[in-house]
Amino acid sequence: MAPGGLVEEPSADVVEAVGRLGISSNGDDGTTTSSNDDGGVELTCFTEVSDDVTLHFQIIRLQKQIYAWIGCNSAKFGHLYAAAPTRPNNAVSVTNILGGGSDNAGSGIARRLVLKTGLNVILACNIPKNSPMLEADAEKMLVRKLINLGKLHQPPGGDPKHHSWIV
Repeated sequence: MAPGGLVEEPSADVVEAVGRLGISSNGDDGTTTSSNDDGGVELTCFTEVSDDVTLHFQIIRLQKQIYAWIGCNSAKFGHLYAAAPTRPNNAVSVTNILGGGSDNAGSGIARRLVLKTGLNVILACNIPKNSPMLEADAEKMLVRKLINLGKLHQPPGGDPKHHSWIV
C-alpha cells in the first residue's frame, strides 16, 4: 500500500480492469483501447520498453482535451500538469496541479503536446527529473501512439519537429 492509503496497481491490472468493462479492443501491438458509443471519450493503455526502462502509458482522449499518464517502471501517478494554448500570441501556459515544478519532465512534454495538437493537455508523469533521454523517448512514444490512433496527422511535407500537426 502506498503512502496515503492508495493501492498501486501494476499497468497490466489496469489494462485488465479496462478489458472487464466490455467495451475494449486489444490491438495487435498490445494496446488496449476503450471508447463510448458517441466517440466522445477514448481510453488507450500501452507499455513500451526503452533502454531497460519500462514505460506505461494511458491516454484519455476527450473532444477538445487529452489526458495522458506516463509511468516509469511503476504505476505511480507522479506529478500532474495542465497545459493550454494562450492567446493572442499562440504561446502555451503550463502549471503544476499536483507536485512537481516547471523544471520537471512532465511540464516540457505537456507544453510540446499542446504545440503539436492545439488542445488542452493534462499530463501525469513520474519520469525522473534529470533524465532527458528518457523524457524524449517517452514523448516520442506518446506522439507516435497518438498518430497511430489517428489523433494527430502530419500534413504532407510537414516537419514533425514543428507544430504543424493537425488534430
